[in-house]
Amino acid sequence: MAAGPTVKKILESYQGKVRLVIKNFPYKYRDYAQIAAEASLAARDQGKYWEMHELLIRRSPRLDRESLIVYARELGLDIAQFTESIDKKKHAAAIERDKDLAAKMDLFNTPTFFINGRKIVGERPFSTFKQVIDEELKNK
Repeated sequence: MAAGPTVKKILESYQGKVRLVIKNFPYKYRDYAQIAAEASLAARDQGKYWEMHELLIRRSPRLDRESLIVYARELGLDIAQFTESIDKKKHAAAIERDKDLAAKMDLFNTPTFFINGRKIVGERPFSTFKQVIDEELKNK
């Protein structure tokens, strides 16, 4: 099970009732985690965050620079813009802020979700999220 399809289902099922905020938390012990985070944000700049996110998960552990460029090409991204973004680490400061936030919140696992402060760690089925979201909406 991957979190992406579940998140998409949540957004479709609760349209206008939930807000998704994504933070990056690349593992420091994974060889290409940092550049993969850069790649997802470079793809976001061109409107293809989710598509890149899904490719990164499916194609892991092939997340080296050359592979990322191949994926960007598959998604129809502007390769010059994408390559410049990852090479210059355009999003490094934002990624570092996200990592600092994770450390302050004592987070160690991805994915981790918060629904009105209620923490859900790991990939879970839609039904888990539905129960929490419905409870929170009822208490609103």
